[in-house]
Amino acid sequence: MTDQMLRAPAEVEYAQELAWLESVDDGPKPFTWRLSPKMVRAFVLGSEPGDGLDREISQKWFGDRTFVERAIVTLASDRGLLLIGDPGTGKSWLAELLAAAVCGDSTLVVQGTAGTTEDHIKYSWNVSMVIAKGQSREALIPSPIMTAMERGAVGRFEELTRSTSDVQDALISILSEKYVSIPELNSGDNTVFAKPGFAVIATANSRDKGVNDLSSALKRRFNFVKIPVVSNRRSEAEIVRFRTTELLRRHDISLEVPPSLLDVLLQSFTDLRAASAAASGDDERLESALSTAEQIGVLEDAILHSHFFGDSTLRARTLAGSLVGSLARRTPEDLAILNKFWHGVVEPRGADEDGAGPWQEFLEGGKQAIEALS
Repeated sequence: MTDQMLRAPAEVEYAQELAWLESVDDGPKPFTWRLSPKMVRAFVLGSEPGDGLDREISQKWFGDRTFVERAIVTLASDRGLLLIGDPGTGKSWLAELLAAAVCGDSTLVVQGTAGTTEDHIKYSWNVSMVIAKGQSREALIPSPIMTAMERGAVGRFEELTRSTSDVQDALISILSEKYVSIPELNSGDNTVFAKPGFAVIATANSRDKGVNDLSSALKRRFNFVKIPVVSNRRSEAEIVRFRTTELLRRHDISLEVPPSLLDVLLQSFTDLRAASAAASGDDERLESALSTAEQIGVLEDAILHSHFFGDSTLRARTLAGSLVGSLARRTPEDLAILNKFWHGVVEPRGADEDGAGPWQEFLEGGKQAIEALS
């Protein structure tokens, strides 16, 4: 089934793991949860010897254990869960994994934008059915959030702070009252009550502060879990390897990522972040957030380029071109910053190598890419 989807949701991608965990799970489960909190944690973070499982469960989200545990506990309460952090910190992926483990469906999602309306989190109408038969429950189109309420499942709200205050206010009512009124219908059939197990996981980009700030009333109805930027080199390498393995499997590509090139990529992002932190103004910083997700995007671009246009061997030159092409979003500002980085940081690293090494080839590939875009 997964080969018929460009990207399978977590509950489909890891269906066998979820089914096995459910079969051996004898822990207490809140409401109608598919797995107990301990098994949800094992599904997300991978199994440990203390879990007493006869099968190894793969780690799917790389981050602090306490963040995941607090998120799970929140879902077992009557409060909403808000995952907040910088772009590329894995908020949406964590939300998807939690929903898959708790209720077996991570697809009940509302995407917050300036154009999101109250209908997107409550309901709308099938116009043709309304014209033919009038307003009725059959003509009603429930939102993903209302569907989650009716099923006792997890509804997700992506980029909450990008939606307007009217939409946020409507969410307050849902989180507080746990029902949605439908005044267009006759009494007795005009209210949808949330079933036990209903929960909302929202995400918010910390860089969107000031776009549509959350009201105090809405904040009170959420437990906040702040997802930090991955700063540990080892953890970041694990995330990049994990996502790269998924990419190679999805595209059926047989290509090795040399550890030396992964080190070059990780070190380059570390150096770029340090330069960004030391910059005195936005004009001296790349527009890119330099997140782990963007590292994965750079590596994905290089792998696909090597597969389709190269000899199926990932080279430092190709990686450099992908990095420049991915991060040079503003012209000429970003190109000037990258050019300074290449001459001030990459060039000395290449000079320190004995003979031909990845940094020397990376240096030449980056220079050519910058020149081509200038």
